[in-house]
Amino acid sequence: MEKKLEFTELDQYLFGQGTHYDVYKKLGAHPTTVDRKRGVYFAVWAPNARSVSVIGDFNGWDNNANPMQKAGPIGVFETFIPKVKAGDLYKFHIVGMHGEELYKCDPYGNWAEVRPGTASRVADISKYKWNDSDWMRARKTFDESVSPMSIYEVHPGSWKKHPSTDEDPAGFYNYREFAHELAKYVKDMGYTHVELMGIAEHPFDGSWGYQVTGYYAPTARYGSPEDFKYMVDYLHKNKIGVILDWVPAHFPKDAQGLANFDGTAVYEHADPRQGEHPDWGTKIFNYGRNEVKNFLIANALFWVEECHVDGLRVDAVASMLYLDYGKQDGQWVANQYGDNKNLEAIELFRHLNSMIKKRNPGVVMIAEESTAWPMVTGAPEDGGLGFSLKWNMGWMNDFLEYMKLDPYFRKYNHNKMTFAMMYAYSEHYILVISHDEVVHLKCSMVNKMPGYPDDKFKNLKAAYAFMFCHPGKKLLFMGQEFAQLREWSEERELDWYLLEEEPHKDIQKFVRGLLHLYKKYPALHAVDNTPEGFEWINADDGDRSIFSFVRKSPTKRNNILVVCNFTPVDRLDYRVGVPKKKQYKLIMNEQGMLDKPVVYKAEKKESDNQDYSVAYPLAAYGVGIFLY
Repeated sequence: MEKKLEFTELDQYLFGQGTHYDVYKKLGAHPTTVDRKRGVYFAVWAPNARSVSVIGDFNGWDNNANPMQKAGPIGVFETFIPKVKAGDLYKFHIVGMHGEELYKCDPYGNWAEVRPGTASRVADISKYKWNDSDWMRARKTFDESVSPMSIYEVHPGSWKKHPSTDEDPAGFYNYREFAHELAKYVKDMGYTHVELMGIAEHPFDGSWGYQVTGYYAPTARYGSPEDFKYMVDYLHKNKIGVILDWVPAHFPKDAQGLANFDGTAVYEHADPRQGEHPDWGTKIFNYGRNEVKNFLIANALFWVEECHVDGLRVDAVASMLYLDYGKQDGQWVANQYGDNKNLEAIELFRHLNSMIKKRNPGVVMIAEESTAWPMVTGAPEDGGLGFSLKWNMGWMNDFLEYMKLDPYFRKYNHNKMTFAMMYAYSEHYILVISHDEVVHLKCSMVNKMPGYPDDKFKNLKAAYAFMFCHPGKKLLFMGQEFAQLREWSEERELDWYLLEEEPHKDIQKFVRGLLHLYKKYPALHAVDNTPEGFEWINADDGDRSIFSFVRKSPTKRNNILVVCNFTPVDRLDYRVGVPKKKQYKLIMNEQGMLDKPVVYKAEKKESDNQDYSVAYPLAAYGVGIFLY
């Protein structure tokens, strides 16, 4: 017989300290056996409730049928209900301090009713048998600073869709079929990781998953929690890492969600100057409250330990770090020192990142942080926040601004492409072209490019070559690898039919070549974070808008020389300075990967302040990637 589940004094102590790292195994709904009766143990934290009961399919949604008992002073209510089973719908009926009646879904629930329904669904998440032991063993030694990381950012609901029917108007793929399709594509292309948007349960498709009501529930749009685990498992079997978007910055005000949970501010600050985002219309977590911190840290651990996820990309970090983020004077409260740093959020990040890395070596924590906050990827003991990687928004903004320019004007903006190397080693960076860059009238990547259609595709190839050879891990949003023409919309699938047209097929092949090259040669990924891995050959060739640089391998073998021409002018007399009198093998140009490398010999002719040089006729928008 199974041991009776209950929220013990020890549970209450740890939860009150904010250190009950697997509290999700107690709070929520858990199938179990008590006195030989099979049923479900329910527990919920509602510290200021007068009373709480469980309502659901199994009791006719009767508020009085299954009252819960208070387990102790911390405010957890619990009960066991026989005959309830996995798949049953339920909610908590809460009577608040002032007699108000609230109907809430389970904050720790693992499964939800498909929207527009708002109930929770009982799940038994302990049954799944994992098959990824090899992957999980290898993960312990994964070191993102020296390993290749090329991330394919995907919104599962709009990557591919089934034709819409009356029974299934959205046409979503189930997690399992999505896993098979995605793994095949990602493996062929050569990405190392996928980053999945909108996995935690959310009511509104148009929020893309950034307004979460079920932090512990993979969205039911694509299937059950078991289906979700199968997807992670299958991707791991295909040697593909899985990163999830994670949203601890804010939550929506939907009636069934966390806001005003027991009639009082439980998860958020009571003072709207601390507890609300005026621009976003959402609530801000109270990071100073131990049980709330515990909810978030345990949630990150749940995805990593229970669901085998390999990393979390933490959304909107800047909005958590600054008390005045997106606020006018009078809309925020200073900290105890009178400034705008959110000390409680800082402490949360240090605690979270330390805990994840200590318990799960090899898991990556990625900050989407858009300001100059120091040491985002620095060690907590040195005053850093402890993230593994940070999105390089500065590089992305400069890069896109440069690429949008008519080639004639690029010479006046040459520094936009070189400036990122001035701060390249201040953090551990990922270069990102995310979903945010291809929505809201910002254009798709190919349509940001200047010129006639033919020029746009040539520009985009040069851009991607520069990006993949530049220091930093890589992230590309779905569709940009084949030059999707339309902006992204969550309502439709990508325009896969474009791959019947030569320019789109060609750019997909070009990106595939870059991805395989990036993964194959340590020069392009193993020395991202120190100056030893990179050297400009010529950073000042603004008049011709040509950039040349070297990426160095840690073993000094198979170094890479890169040349990119960002104008439509052929430079047939081009000569590039080289560091050694060696043979330089051209392995990729603007046409793509070469079947057979073309060998160029260095001559004793000075160029670009180097004693030796190679004559390489550089085509309009030409690219040269050489091995030496």
